[in-house]
Amino acid sequence: MIMDIVTQAPTPNGRLNQASEPTLHDESGEQTYQSNPQMDLQPSSSTQMNCEYMRTGAFPKLTKEHSVQFSKVNDYATIITEESIVGGRLDSATGSPELSKLDLLLAATLVSDAKNGEHSDFEMSDRGVRLYLIYHHWGLRYLLYFFIFTNHAVALFEDPALNGYLLPYWVTMGIELACLLFYVFRLLHAISFMPTLRFWRDKKNLLVIVVIFLTVLDMGIYTGFHATGRAAQAYRWSRPLRPLFLVNFSESKQIRRAFRNIRRTLPDILNVLILFFLNIALFSLMAQKLFVKRSLKYPNGSPYFQNYWDIFFDLYVLVTTANNPDVMMPAYDESRWFAAFFISYLILCLYIFMNIFLAVIYNNYRKHLKNEVKKMVYMKRQSLSRAFNFLRLKVDNKMMLTHQRFSSLMKKVSPEISSTLIQVFWFLLDGDGDNFVEKADFLQLADLLNVSVSEIHDRKFFLAKLLPKVYNSKPSKLLRRLVAQKYFRYFFDFMILINAVLIACDINDAEWFFLVFFTLEILLKIYTFGLKEFFKKFWNWFDFLIIGSAVIATIIETAVGDSADEKNRTLDILMVLRVLRLVKIIGGIERFQVIVVTIMNLGPSILTYGGVLFVVYYVFAIIGMELFKDKIQYFGYDSTLDPSLLYCGNPKLNNSNFYTSHYCSNNFNNIMNSMVVLFELMVVNQWHVLTSGFVLVTGKFARLYFFIFHLTCVIIVLNIFTAFVLEAFILEYSFSKSRLESALEKKIKEMGLQLGRRQSRVSIKTDKQDLVEEHETELEVDSDHNPHFLEVDASDSAPKGASAKLDFLEHNNVRFHLSKNKNVENLLQRMFENELDVEDIGPADIDNLDAED
Repeated sequence: MIMDIVTQAPTPNGRLNQASEPTLHDESGEQTYQSNPQMDLQPSSSTQMNCEYMRTGAFPKLTKEHSVQFSKVNDYATIITEESIVGGRLDSATGSPELSKLDLLLAATLVSDAKNGEHSDFEMSDRGVRLYLIYHHWGLRYLLYFFIFTNHAVALFEDPALNGYLLPYWVTMGIELACLLFYVFRLLHAISFMPTLRFWRDKKNLLVIVVIFLTVLDMGIYTGFHATGRAAQAYRWSRPLRPLFLVNFSESKQIRRAFRNIRRTLPDILNVLILFFLNIALFSLMAQKLFVKRSLKYPNGSPYFQNYWDIFFDLYVLVTTANNPDVMMPAYDESRWFAAFFISYLILCLYIFMNIFLAVIYNNYRKHLKNEVKKMVYMKRQSLSRAFNFLRLKVDNKMMLTHQRFSSLMKKVSPEISSTLIQVFWFLLDGDGDNFVEKADFLQLADLLNVSVSEIHDRKFFLAKLLPKVYNSKPSKLLRRLVAQKYFRYFFDFMILINAVLIACDINDAEWFFLVFFTLEILLKIYTFGLKEFFKKFWNWFDFLIIGSAVIATIIETAVGDSADEKNRTLDILMVLRVLRLVKIIGGIERFQVIVVTIMNLGPSILTYGGVLFVVYYVFAIIGMELFKDKIQYFGYDSTLDPSLLYCGNPKLNNSNFYTSHYCSNNFNNIMNSMVVLFELMVVNQWHVLTSGFVLVTGKFARLYFFIFHLTCVIIVLNIFTAFVLEAFILEYSFSKSRLESALEKKIKEMGLQLGRRQSRVSIKTDKQDLVEEHETELEVDSDHNPHFLEVDASDSAPKGASAKLDFLEHNNVRFHLSKNKNVENLLQRMFENELDVEDIGPADIDNLDAED
């Protein structure tokens, strides 16, 4: 073979162009050079070589000797010259060009953003990335949460405030001004690392600036009214805008995404709403002609269907079933044939229109959710693509990532990550086993990092160190094996059920027995699995807190001399709570698994939509306090009270359903009471009675407030959440595991790193004897009696390069298990990930996806 070495000096930016890579040609002139990063390289010596240019037969003038490293393993040759090194330096461990610290920092930041679903809006410079990392520091993040919480909580102390907590207006304004100053600081910090044009094109930044300006303007006007003695005419009209800070800062991306989907869904459901209200209007017109002239009355003597707008509102309430059958009875008593009117109305509006409304919301919400998820995936892949460009090396005219650079990247992204886990990730991404990772494989890194993996280090329980002979004795081993049996858990679950039955039958004589029995269960599990493993399981924490509280409560009640009945009452409450442990059994039954897993996965999503509801509640609560404060007050219902205090402090409520139902506590006199009233309205039952009370003390215009709240919260927001739950359940029913999780489980088992694996051969007596003994006695279940072994499809073929893998079990004491819980981001991406090509990184401007169908 004739070697032809061509080198070229690095370009001014410190990088090599295509011609700067050393190449090796055979006699035919075809390129056969292949760089080999780590696994195939053997230690080689450096030598000095004079290189003639042999292709033309002419010998150029030699101006410089090149120091060349050469090695040959498995018919591969590696040749690296000094002039083909980035920055002029060569990594001593791998012989590959050394990566600059800035490139590594930029790549690690981009990978972290892809993992966390962040948009990498910063200038690709040392200053830009460092300011960006400071901006996203957890301390500043939680400080922002604190100021947002404080800004909203100020409503507790503003007029109308909680009883006894009213603060002077200048105090609450001072607190709010401090919050605004921190918001300004966050904006200035953001513009310091973001491209200027990008910052001003971001609508959420502009919206925050506008709200800050309006709030300062409102504070100035309010202060001016107080200074001129016109405090009674002063209103804080900017307070309903406070939730916009919660929605529009980058840290609230999930709530903002939910609102964005709601906003994009509204135009699509407008047609259904128009038809729905036209249908109510038509039936209202029919009811006016049928009932107005009959002078019908409700049982309390109030007029029945007085005018068109009263009829319209009553029929709208009837769709919610809140006033059914009350609204029908006066007409039904007049003639049985009038029931046909209300039955046909309910069939059409309730059972047809409402279901069509949900179907339209689901279909359009899913369409917009798909675009939103595509944007998330494209944003993630574009960040990973940019990170790959900082890390890549050219090998055989292909851009590759070496193991050494991948390890450096992973240590930068997650400094606490173990070398074993890095090796697992490397083998997963290196699907073809050539010891390189290509760009298409690298684009899966963020999904891989989001797979929940725990590293379990084999450590001795403190009793094994304190009393090794006792702990490792045959009786001790036998006891631990018995506790590790699944029937141990089944037995105590059965005892929990027996305890619940006895409590239901009001048999309290056995409470002490069950308390001692369950305490013994906890002690045995701690002895068998150790404290650390025991407290890794939620249900173990639950048992410990319930039984521990029962023991402590019993000791305290005994010490203070409480009666036997009081002691049993406390035990009853705590023991009944432990019956919830049986939910674990239900989740283990196959027919219930989809429902239980869906509920668990929806937990974070429920919090997201809880944030959406909080925003809606807060806006309507502030508006409600301005409209209805002190109109209704609670003074009790004693007829001997001062006449001015009767009827909720307002004589207009005399003989009203609102007062006779004892609803005086349902008022808008402070933010907490307002939230309770809004929740009652959302539940729908009796919401028309609540509305009628505020209509009596103000006017019929008040119906508009309650109508808009019901339309916004119940019909739109809750229906969209229902659509989300439907999609999540269908997803969970269709797919049990994502593709990457299955691959990760298979790889961990192939490498012998699954939790519970024992050594397959006898080890020699060494200083690692303790570790060997520990493997020999390793339990096959966790502290909740779930098997450690990972289920892998045996039909899957082993990946290429499996023979080159190390036996990590011999050299590491690390085990892995996979968590089935998934966060909101993963759940959303799983909905549509199969519809996207693996290498598709999307358009340059992903914002244009909003216009796609």
